[in-house]
Amino acid sequence: TGNLPVTGPAVEDVNVTFEDQQKINKFARNTNRMTELKDEIEAKKKSLQNLEDASDDLMMCEDDDLRIPYQIGDVFISHSQEETQEMLEAAKEGLKEEIKGLESRVASIQEVLGDLKVQLYAKFGNNINLEADES
Repeated sequence: TGNLPVTGPAVEDVNVTFEDQQKINKFARNTNRMTELKDEIEAKKKSLQNLEDASDDLMMCEDDDLRIPYQIGDVFISHSQEETQEMLEAAKEGLKEEIKGLESRVASIQEVLGDLKVQLYAKFGNNINLEADES
């Protein structure tokens, strides 16, 4: 008496139309774009944290005559402590606005992905995996 092979439920044969393939491609493109945007958000948040650290360090300085080098592009320009603090605040506000814009774009993409998931799972059920690989 040998062992019988264990078989699972039969995989349903589902016809993939051109429209279905377009939805799958759109899902993949949007998933990739969302990943890129999230990476960009993280990079901007790190830059923002660096600016906040610099601003905190600058507040601890007690020398009013100190000239502080501030990088603009490839050049360092010396400014007073007050001017540098103002430039840091403006840079922080600019980054915060950029982060908000990127987060808004991520939210829009998540809505599109949600709609596509509903449509694709409705047709393909367990025959399709649209969940992100968390490895």
